[in-house]
Amino acid sequence: MNWNMWIRQTHRWLSIIFTATVIANFVAMVWGQPPAVIVYSPLLPLFLLLFSGLYMFVLPYTAAWRR
Repeated sequence: MNWNMWIRQTHRWLSIIFTATVIANFVAMVWGQPPAVIVYSPLLPLFLLLFSGLYMFVLPYTAAWRR
């Protein structure tokens, strides 16, 4: 598997993890004030999604530039 496919697959899995942590956050809010670990748990996948998404966004422009 090449580098671009690895980034895309990682981005997909990160989106699943991010969605699960956001759902867990809302479920925890039903029972009252959730602990800080649950509240801040979506931030790590979100930042990783930001970087992988920006990479995939810039990829077509760099490919056109290299040609």
